[in-house]
Amino acid sequence: MRKNRATAVGSLAVLCLLAVASAFAADNEKTQVKGMIISRTGETLIVQSGGQKTTVVLTDDTKTKDNKGVFGLRKEYMADTVLIPGLKVKVDGAPDAEGRVVAETITVDGDDLETAEMIQAGLHPTQQQVAANTQDIQENTERFSKLNDYDVKGEATIQFNVGSSEISSDDQAQLKKLAQSAVGLTGYLIEVKGFADSSGNAQMNQKLSEDRAEAVVGYLIQQCHVPVRRIVAPGAMGEYQPAATNESAQGRAQNRRVEVKVLVNKGIAGS
Repeated sequence: MRKNRATAVGSLAVLCLLAVASAFAADNEKTQVKGMIISRTGETLIVQSGGQKTTVVLTDDTKTKDNKGVFGLRKEYMADTVLIPGLKVKVDGAPDAEGRVVAETITVDGDDLETAEMIQAGLHPTQQQVAANTQDIQENTERFSKLNDYDVKGEATIQFNVGSSEISSDDQAQLKKLAQSAVGLTGYLIEVKGFADSSGNAQMNQKLSEDRAEAVVGYLIQQCHVPVRRIVAPGAMGEYQPAATNESAQGRAQNRRVEVKVLVNKGIAGS
């Protein structure tokens, strides 16, 4: 009886040691990378920290979040679309056999994201933002030169009625065709930018251009089965960069649009 009890106790001790060892090994497999996204090709990011570059892999399980509030206790989860060149990130994940980091959680800073999105969209931050973030803006502007490293492999322009963000059946077919053409491309990304004409006030038009871009992104994801990680942050351009004059009804009709582009990194396209 005592022998059996001793054996059981010994077995339990071994199991406990194995559990501790496994947990320790699992912790050792975790890694963290902090730096700036300098390039994105489909499901991979290149994050630079100092002089070192790390390849980060996105999966369906990757969570992107912004820590907010005091001590960052409140978290807001985002889509992978916010992961654009010029954005500073903290990546928590595990290394794979190729030396890359498979991302479990990516943490971004909301203010840094806003600056990066404005630069990507070709907009200029306010004077207050420039004064507060001059160095960051300069760094991000330099990083956004990387966007010139992409070739446009396909594009479509989606038109909208006055005050509407509803996609017509003809334009739905156009989006499906564009998405199908992208599937065969290695490392493709889809860029979406929404626009409005000058009717109404600027704030309303900014929101309308955002709604249109989001409608297109939603259609691409839900109806065309484009993975969300393949879409870069949709740009809400408002009245900026009109395609035609706003002085005529025909010109305003051209300005109520969303521009969609399929992008492939030139390094991949040329390989």
